[in-house]
Amino acid sequence: MNALVQPQPPSQQATDSKSQVQQWFTALEVGYRNESMPAFEVRKQRLVALKTQLRRYQDKLAEAMSDDFGGRSETESKMADVLAPILDINHVLRHLKGWMKPKRRPTEWLFKGNKLQVRYQPKGVVGIICPWNFPVYLSIGPLITALAAGNRCMIKMPPNCPNTARVLEQMLAEVFPDDLVRIVPGDHPQAMEISHLPFNHLVFTGSPNSGKLIMANAAANLTPVTLELGGKSPAIVAQDYDVSKAAQRLAHGKGFNSGQICIAPDYAFVHESKLDAFVSALRDAHVAMYQQIKGNDDCTSLVDEPQQQRFHALLDDAKQKGANIVQCLAEGEGRKTPLYIATNLSADMRICQEEIFGPLLPVHSYTDIEQVLEYINDRPRPLACYLFTHNAALREKILVQTHSGGVTINDWGWHVLNHSVPFGGIGNSGIGNYHGEEGFRELSHARSVLQMREWFPISLFTPPYGTWVQKLVVKLFVGKSDPTL
Repeated sequence: MNALVQPQPPSQQATDSKSQVQQWFTALEVGYRNESMPAFEVRKQRLVALKTQLRRYQDKLAEAMSDDFGGRSETESKMADVLAPILDINHVLRHLKGWMKPKRRPTEWLFKGNKLQVRYQPKGVVGIICPWNFPVYLSIGPLITALAAGNRCMIKMPPNCPNTARVLEQMLAEVFPDDLVRIVPGDHPQAMEISHLPFNHLVFTGSPNSGKLIMANAAANLTPVTLELGGKSPAIVAQDYDVSKAAQRLAHGKGFNSGQICIAPDYAFVHESKLDAFVSALRDAHVAMYQQIKGNDDCTSLVDEPQQQRFHALLDDAKQKGANIVQCLAEGEGRKTPLYIATNLSADMRICQEEIFGPLLPVHSYTDIEQVLEYINDRPRPLACYLFTHNAALREKILVQTHSGGVTINDWGWHVLNHSVPFGGIGNSGIGNYHGEEGFRELSHARSVLQMREWFPISLFTPPYGTWVQKLVVKLFVGKSDPTL
């Protein structure tokens, strides 16, 4: 989910802003034409500079994000929005030289003796449309991959994080020229307008509905897209697993950034014999982590008034339709919100249909794991799946019979902080990947290069056709046709 502003009637300000963004885009294109294949040392220098800036600006970034949210945990900001991209840069720096090298590939037998390889070429100008929930990590993360692949970037910031956008713009401007990295503030133009530009690749993080619009806009220019779209990520607590341990880890998953994270556990399945124990343990785990919400700097606020209104509308809808609601702590000041737990669920509840994106966990009971698999597979594929079990056979069964962008077993979300593996969704939860080698490949063009040897007898395969060599080749590699057809 994201906070994209819906299209508004055009104004002179919007028109002027659109013209300015077009100028910025043109400057990025010219910059790429002047340096279409940055050397490894150039890319390394840029990534090291970005890492240095993240370290230098960590306090200012955390303060800006807290100002934008109306209260955001400093530790969570530094872990997710500073530490995570630094870990990403560290991984890229260790492997980038190897990723950049042309890769030899075997030719077909008919072309033995010639040279075949794949070269990874920068795509050009990459657009990054960033959401509000992690405004540094979800802008800098794709930027790291794009710079590693040798591209130039335009980053569109969300409208409700103006302080973060200003600090980020200042931080990047100190080390990157405007024709390499350009920050577009959140107020004008809107993200939907940015997506009409003829980028060479577009990375968007947000809701599935917005992703469909972004993809349609990009299609007009045949711009390839990477979409990270979230969705309803399930957590499955098997009978063999200690419910108190599962509850502690899921309580953290719903409390981190106040549940405003695309990989947050959206709902849980617990065996009916342990449902009450799990709900009690989940409440106790939340209380142990936060003690109280009021005045607690560890508790992150819901980002703005519309997000708070939507959250409570979801909660009220569930109550009206018969859900049992457990409120774990008293509400805090402003938009600081405790964890709510919902049981006795029905399919018509909004919390069973929409991505929650807040501190509320619906908990379903089950008697047989087949019920769980059927429920998950009947719904759009999620960005993540969390499985709590020590049973290897059950683990493999669920990994084989379900789909999700990624999986963490016996915890939540931590697969995303391991940058040697790709991060991305599947189906309704996204298209494509960034992070790791797969991300580098995603933002590079894999260019096939066949170098023919001068002595190679290619004329054997040119007209006039019907020679004995051509007939022999067809017979050897194709075989006989079916005379009965």
